Amino acid sequence: MPRTINSLGAFFGGLPSEIQQELLKRPARRHLTPDGIEGTLQRGRFVWDSVYRPFSDKLSDKLAMSHPDLPVFIIQGEYGALFSDPSSPAMDPDVVPNIGRVLMSILAVATLRTQTGVGPQVVSHVFGLRKAYEDGTAEAEPPVEGGKWLASDEGNVWLIEHIDRIAAALNEGGNSGFAPGMTKEPKAKL
Repeated sequence: MPRTINSLGAFFGGLPSEIQQELLKRPARRHLTPDGIEGTLQRGRFVWDSVYRPFSDKLSDKLAMSHPDLPVFIIQGEYGALFSDPSSPAMDPDVVPNIGRVLMSILAVATLRTQTGVGPQVVSHVFGLRKAYEDGTAEAEPPVEGGKWLASDEGNVWLIEHIDRIAAALNEGGNSGFAPGMTKEPKAKL
């Protein structure tokens, strides 16, 4: 969360003032209400299972070994309240568009790849991106141009290499908290 706060603050600060003025200034649709809790919990479980199937229960159990509330927080608070798209019929999708399952996976890969010490999570979300096309989730939402290709072997490598290039450019070649880039011979399963 600290890196997210810092990154979003820097991103906002780098936008032209006319763009900053057009951005929403209040939460649009992620307020938890008694009427919306059940849907949030269901969406969280759906996204969690979609990313980690067939190991979603095994991973939940493993996380619970560290702390019994950890999988509850992750599935309900992160996957349910943050990563899934709330259903808000009153909200204009042109003002606050849905991200969708495919773009959520691409964003997860991008944000995790720029961190150190989270290699297993990067791999999990790369496979999660692939699963969105394997299990039909991707077909249930508006198409993402190039999404199916990004979920392929070639697309995965392209995605990671370009995330690394962006991180290196932002880092100006120095060594900050960004994850080291892929070499020409990747060591991970990617």
